[in-house]
Amino acid sequence: MYKLLDIFFLFFHSFLIIFNLFGWIWYKTRKVNLLLLLLTGFSWVFLGIWYGFGYCPLTDWHWETLNHLGYYDLPNSYVKYLLDRIFSCNLNSNLVDTLVVICFFIALAVSIYINIKDLKLFLSNKSKKTAEILK
Repeated sequence: MYKLLDIFFLFFHSFLIIFNLFGWIWYKTRKVNLLLLLLTGFSWVFLGIWYGFGYCPLTDWHWETLNHLGYYDLPNSYVKYLLDRIFSCNLNSNLVDTLVVICFFIALAVSIYINIKDLKLFLSNKSKKTAEILK
């Protein structure tokens, strides 16, 4: 069962990371992308007050699964773990953490910008339709 959980976390958590980075590209996923980015930031900062900055419950649960499979001394960063596992290397954790934070803030800024742009367009179209009805 723990092997299946390991595979689940690998795919699910990796998908969430990729979605956080690129979910703003598609119109239908933009709002969910912004929500997940905000939840990620909330987890890193506010849950991080109690569990350590950058805390992620998914990482915590995956680490518990890996402990049951006999893996210990896991890195603090899930992205470092993924990259090390995929490429069989030992990347510098400070470099990985820095890149993760930079990519997160770029994705968050783009997502906020795109969502605000979509909202303005929606409100503009709505006011035009209202003006046409009132004519």
